[in-house]
Amino acid sequence: MSSRQNPEPMTIEEGCKLIDAAVTKLTRIIEGKPEPPFASHEYIGNYTIVYNMCIQKPPYDLSGQLYEKYGAIFQDYDKDTILPSIMEKHDEYMLRELSRWSDINKIMVRWLSHFFYYLDRYYIARSGNSSLTVVGMTCFRDHVYEKVHFNVKQVVIALIHKEREGQQIDRALLKNVLDLFVQNGMGNMERYEKDFEDFFLTETNSYYSRKASRWIQEDSCPEYMIKAEESLKKEKERVSHYLHSDTEPKLLKNVQTNLLVLVAKQLLEKENSGCSALLRDDKTDDLSRMYRLYHEIPEGLEPVAVAFRLHVTAEGNSLIKQAEDAATSGIVEEQVLVRKIIDLHDKYMAYVTDCFQNHTLFHKALKEAFEIFCNKKVAGSSSAEMLATFCDNLFKKAANDKSNDDSTIESTIDNVVKLLDYISDKDLFAEFYRKKLARRLLFGRFSDDHERSILTKLKGQFGGQFTSKMEGMVTDMQLGKDQQTGFEEYFKNTNTGKPKGVDFTVTVLTTGFWPSYKTSDLNLPLEMVNCIESFKAHYEIKTKHRRLMWIYSLGNCNLTGRFDAKPIELIVSTYQAAVLCAFNNTERLTYQELIDQLNLGHEDLVRVLHSLSCAKYKFLKKEPASKTISKTDSFEFNSKFTDKMRRIKVPLPPVDDRKKVVEDVDKDRRYAIDASLVRIMKSRKVLPHQQLVSECVEQLSRMFKPDIKMIKKRIEDLISRDYLERDTENPSTFKYVA
Repeated sequence: MSSRQNPEPMTIEEGCKLIDAAVTKLTRIIEGKPEPPFASHEYIGNYTIVYNMCIQKPPYDLSGQLYEKYGAIFQDYDKDTILPSIMEKHDEYMLRELSRWSDINKIMVRWLSHFFYYLDRYYIARSGNSSLTVVGMTCFRDHVYEKVHFNVKQVVIALIHKEREGQQIDRALLKNVLDLFVQNGMGNMERYEKDFEDFFLTETNSYYSRKASRWIQEDSCPEYMIKAEESLKKEKERVSHYLHSDTEPKLLKNVQTNLLVLVAKQLLEKENSGCSALLRDDKTDDLSRMYRLYHEIPEGLEPVAVAFRLHVTAEGNSLIKQAEDAATSGIVEEQVLVRKIIDLHDKYMAYVTDCFQNHTLFHKALKEAFEIFCNKKVAGSSSAEMLATFCDNLFKKAANDKSNDDSTIESTIDNVVKLLDYISDKDLFAEFYRKKLARRLLFGRFSDDHERSILTKLKGQFGGQFTSKMEGMVTDMQLGKDQQTGFEEYFKNTNTGKPKGVDFTVTVLTTGFWPSYKTSDLNLPLEMVNCIESFKAHYEIKTKHRRLMWIYSLGNCNLTGRFDAKPIELIVSTYQAAVLCAFNNTERLTYQELIDQLNLGHEDLVRVLHSLSCAKYKFLKKEPASKTISKTDSFEFNSKFTDKMRRIKVPLPPVDDRKKVVEDVDKDRRYAIDASLVRIMKSRKVLPHQQLVSECVEQLSRMFKPDIKMIKKRIEDLISRDYLERDTENPSTFKYVA
């Protein structure tokens, strides 16, 4: 719009008189006093006054003086009206008054900025002075805020203290007041931080320090944690309702330090209610709360993880102690012990998953705990052997009882693989397992699905080399079925018939896959010899490049014993069958005659004769009738033998092959160490002794924990075989000999 200039310039006194009248009317309106609102012509008139005073030609241009007049209006109003009104109030009433006058000041700034708008558009833009809004807000800060902020801060902190103690306060009022601290920073947080936040955090520190001192004495660990969690929750609510968001991390750190960090040792070790007690009593809810509280704190979970590791270790050691006490009779109950360890692992893995949210610290603690007690021996039996025996019993039982739930067995297999991961001597487990697998396969006490399932899982966990021999053994059994079918066809298609009254089954084993077995040139009965010759003829048709080596110690036979009372079917080993058949042509034989006739070793013959004449079933009568076998004994067929069973399985006394397995594993370890040392030196060429040993240990520790002394011996052996040589200047450094 256009305006007409006065014929004569307006003086500053005339203009200020008109402006003062407008300001007086404005203050009465915004203070809520009886005053009619501005009419549109009055609003335009006020703007026009300022406009006319600013567009006058120099020296009558009054823009600078009007700018100063604008600031003076706020300065006078703040000092004479707003500040006295606030200062005469106390406590919460002072906050309400401050909030009310702050709102009035904002309205006044908005209205006067409109009246003086021409200054903003032209004078301020050219002069670079602060805008009208900034001038109004700065005056309020300098003449009101600076005089009252200390008292206001004290009242605010007192109200927050009341709320912490459970009283109701006006949160909206606190929000408005604290926003003033931020607004008076004019774009930065310095005022809020220095004038309020620092004091607030100091008071918070004192408050929760007092609370922690009292609670830690009065409450149990779960009760304390409930209070701490509730305190943190309420402090977060305070931030969302009236504190600035920048305060949250500082506030929570303050509370966590006082309630959790400084009392962590005392809290977690509380007698009858600390971390160990919670684990002992299966207080999963409290353990979850402990995790929630401490996982936000740097390194806060470490004491909890240590307590968890110690507790699990103690539980595991207790199981080992129970097993040792039960093994005083010389029999270790692998099934019971391993099942208890599996249950223990399931229980505490659930803690790691649910209570501790799969945190890596607790996975590590669980692993370390199980590695401690899972590598302890029980009555001379290593954990590797016990786990292999457990698997053996599990699979034999599953093969015999077809009603077993496959999902349960699969779950157990998964747990076995997990436990094996904690055992350092994995190669020892593999050898024991292979020995027992061989017996299961050869005696038909296996389920192909279960055997392949565990091998698949072991392969996935420990690599193909770990299971390659065992997989070859299972494959051999499948090929053996096809081999036997071909053998049967061979009899049908040739004039060669089976020896009369004899059924003959052969399993061909690949030497590299199966454990090594003792062989002997046993003199078999003629019927068995004929069967063997028949199979040889068949096999030579199939291949001329393989040599068959017969392992009679693994064979078994079904014989019919014709006793006076009744015939009885006997299930015996090949050795036992050979001894019994020796009595077909004579009733009495001496020990020496049996050795000469059968060409059987002394140790094997003693075991066989003991099983036939001194054990539960006495098919042979021994003279003298003692419980031990000697070279002067004589034996005769016991035709008077009888039993209520028509079919009897005759066991051989068990052979403890543990020593041989350990020796075989030690031999394999020497080869593995040699290979590792050569591999390392081939790639590095020159290495100090200590580094070579540590790299060798690191390479091999996945399968077994190599002995440092053995590594040193293997290094010396490789030097003597010209694979390595010592450095002439530094004897503790080795070089690879290409």
